[in-house]
Amino acid sequence: MQDRILIRGLRVYAYHGVNPEEKRDGQPFIFDIEANVDLRRAGQTDALEDTVSYAQILKETVRVATAQSDDLLERVAQRVAEALFARFEAVTALHITLKKPEAPIRADFDWVGVEIFRTREEVDHA
Repeated sequence: MQDRILIRGLRVYAYHGVNPEEKRDGQPFIFDIEANVDLRRAGQTDALEDTVSYAQILKETVRVATAQSDDLLERVAQRVAEALFARFEAVTALHITLKKPEAPIRADFDWVGVEIFRTREEVDHA
């Protein structure tokens, strides 16, 4: 089992979607993020510099998700993964779930979304 930093239910208001009203009016999005990081040293030293700050992961995710408007959730999740790898060298893999609870679909649902899993090696060699 790999050590992970976990973030659940990060709510971000942004302007993603293929419909013009989604880009104009925006809507909430919810991120669940699992960042694989070796946490052994931080467990021994109790020092923030020996881990990856989940507060900084949150801030970077919000920054990327609100920086531009994309049509697809797949693209938003990919951009977040690329930014997190670029910012945090200790992150070796990411599992990102991006939920869209208010998608303009005529149906009764909790949310629609995408899940991606990326490794640093995949993103660095893309």
